[in-house]
Amino acid sequence: MSEIKDTYKTITKPSEETLFKDRNSKFFGYAFPVFNEDDVKKALEGLKKQHHSARHFCYAWQLGTEKIRFRANDDGEPSNSAGQPIYGQIQAFDVTNVLIVSVRYFGGTKLGVGGLINAYRSSAQLALEASDIIEKTIDIHYKLTFGYDMMNKVQRIVKERSIKIINQKLELACEYTISVRKKEAQVVFNIFTNLFKVEIKEL
Repeated sequence: MSEIKDTYKTITKPSEETLFKDRNSKFFGYAFPVFNEDDVKKALEGLKKQHHSARHFCYAWQLGTEKIRFRANDDGEPSNSAGQPIYGQIQAFDVTNVLIVSVRYFGGTKLGVGGLINAYRSSAQLALEASDIIEKTIDIHYKLTFGYDMMNKVQRIVKERSIKIINQKLELACEYTISVRKKEAQVVFNIFTNLFKVEIKEL
């Protein structure tokens, strides 16, 4: 059985601004942590205010840890000369939930498609090198429901397995929302399923 991959790399805060120059054209590079397309839109709007005289805002983003979605945008540059090379760097650094933008100011000399590919690739690489890339675990969330008489048993398993309790409601019955690393999820699910008077379901 192949090992379940339950980690991914991402960034936690926007990168420093980076600058790549080629024949007077300037490429300002940025990396942003994003969780949905709204985050992408907000980041791009912010950059357009900041660089209101720039001509091209080329970017690529990738979202998701298991179901991956991505987009690459050339923003008026020749087809595949900007967005794709930027996306290539997202893949090379193996990061997700990330947006990379390269803002270009034209310097008067055409760079040609090869020059553009190199410039956008370099700009994206600099932005990622300027980012704090961290590894996170893919976690599965479960809801446990049980009576107070089971509290000690549940607590013992939680402790033995180092399970994170994200939320607890202690009313007529006890309700825990727990977070478990994906590769341990099935084992934990089975333990609680086999525990009399404890109900577990995936959220």
